Amino acid sequence: MRQEPRRDSGPHTRHLRIRQDRGCTVLEFRGEIDIAAATEMAPHLDRVTARESTRVVIDLLPVDFFDCSGLRLLYRARGRVLERGGQLQLVCAHPLTLRMLRVTGLSQLLPPLATLDAALGRPEATSGSL
Repeated sequence: MRQEPRRDSGPHTRHLRIRQDRGCTVLEFRGEIDIAAATEMAPHLDRVTARESTRVVIDLLPVDFFDCSGLRLLYRARGRVLERGGQLQLVCAHPLTLRMLRVTGLSQLLPPLATLDAALGRPEATSGSL
């Protein structure tokens, strides 16, 4: 099966890169995701998650710091994607971020995968239900 090439499809901010890869919209969070970063990222995230039946992967691998503002972004994105019949998958391998996801219960609603290839290769939703 031939894979479509990766292509950038959206804005590049200091904390967010949006691109298309294998039929998915990949939202790559970068650097320190705090309240300032979340404020900058939210309009772009809302634009992507407003589409019907979209397949979104949020990649946290390039993240150095992640606080409750980032958790709110994930929860909001999940709700918006599921309301529109889409799929959302999360990629995360950082131990402290994984711990935050587990402690808050978000890992039950949005089970993290260890690699981007794992998320892009899975056609089924792993984002639970509303």
